[in-house]
Amino acid sequence: MIDDDPPSPAPSSSPARPRRGGRSGFTTGACAAAAARAAALGVIQGRIPESVETLLPNGQTVIFAVAESTRSEAWSEAVVIKDAGDDPDCTHGARMTARVRPLPGAAGEIRLEGGEGVGRVTRPGLGLPVGLAAINPVPRSNIADNLRAAAGAWLDAHGLEATLSIPGGEALARKTLNPRLGIVGGLSILGTSGIVHPYSTAAYKAAVRQSIEAAAALGVETLVLTTGRRTERFAMARLPELPEYCFIQMGDFIGAALASVAAAVIPRVVVAAMPGKLAKIGQGLDNTHARKGAVDLAAVAEAASRAGGGEETVRQAGEGVTVRHAVDLLAEQGLREAFAAELAQRALAAVKKRLPPSLHVEIWAFDFEGTLLASLTEWDHG
Repeated sequence: MIDDDPPSPAPSSSPARPRRGGRSGFTTGACAAAAARAAALGVIQGRIPESVETLLPNGQTVIFAVAESTRSEAWSEAVVIKDAGDDPDCTHGARMTARVRPLPGAAGEIRLEGGEGVGRVTRPGLGLPVGLAAINPVPRSNIADNLRAAAGAWLDAHGLEATLSIPGGEALARKTLNPRLGIVGGLSILGTSGIVHPYSTAAYKAAVRQSIEAAAALGVETLVLTTGRRTERFAMARLPELPEYCFIQMGDFIGAALASVAAAVIPRVVVAAMPGKLAKIGQGLDNTHARKGAVDLAAVAEAASRAGGGEETVRQAGEGVTVRHAVDLLAEQGLREAFAAELAQRALAAVKKRLPPSLHVEIWAFDFEGTLLASLTEWDHG
C-alpha cells in the first residue's frame, strides 16, 4: 500500500522505455560535457564527429553518440540525447545541446553560459552565485575539462565559449524542485559522478539536501518535511503564511532529510506524514520505502493496545499487512485519532534523537482526506 502520493519530482513516463531493469544511464552533466566536447572539435578540427569520447567526473571515459550537429563560420553545435538508463527520470530523452565558439586571442579561457532551457539561480544557498546559469560545480568543472581535452594546444593562443541549452527544459523543470528552489527558466545541469544508477536514491537525496540548505540560507524559521504531494498539500493548507520553499518533499528519505536539518540553523521543523510512514519513522528507519524495511507490526499492535484497542483488535493489527488496516480496525472503535497519536509519539521520539535538543519538533498525522488525526510537539513527549 502506498501511504502518500509520490514526491513531486516524480519521473516522467515520456519518452517510453522498455520495462525497467538494471541498466545505468548518464547525468545531464555528462551529456552536456559530451555535447560540448564534440562541438569544440568542430571548432578546432572543422568537423563534428558522429561520436565523441568523454571524460566523466568519476574518471571513466565513455563514448557518446552525437545525435545532431551544425556548423557555421562562427560556431559549432552538437546534440547528445540524454539516456537515463532504467532510472525513472523526467530528463530522459532531453536534447543536451552545446554551441561552442572560439574566443580569438583569449589564450586558455574557458567560458560557460546557459542558454534555452537551462535554469538560472535567483536565490542564495544553492552553491552558485545568484544570476548564474544552474550548471552545478562538478559538471561545470567537468565540461571545462572536456573542452580543454578537445582543444589541447589550440588553447595556447585562443579560448572557447560553450553555451549549453536544453530545448523544452523549462517545461521539464516544472516536474522538478527547481521552481521551488528559485532556479527559474529551466533545468539544472547536474551530476557528481556522471552515472545515473537505476532507482538511485542519490539524486533525490541530493535534491532534498539542497532544498533544506537553500531554505536555511534564506533564514526560514519553520521547515515542513512531508512524505509526498498529498501530505504537502495538507500541510500547506494549515500553514498558508509560509512560502513554498519552506515545504520539503523528503519522500522516503527521512534519514537524509533529518541529517540536513540537523546541520542547518532552523528553529522549528514539522514532519507531516500518514500513519504508515509515521510507523516506519518511529522505527528509526533511514528510508521508509517498502523495499528498504518492513513495518514492525508488533510495534503497530502495541500502539493499538496503548490507544485502547480491544484484545481482538490488537491481535488483528499485529497480524495484518499494512498500518492502514490497523487504522481501519481502530476507527471501528472510535480510536483512530488515539492510534494516530501513539504512532506520532513514537515518530516524535525517533526524530528528536536525530536532531539538536534546541530544535523544536512537531509531528502531524494526516489521513488520506487531509484530516489532521494527531499533532504532537516535543512537549507532548514524555
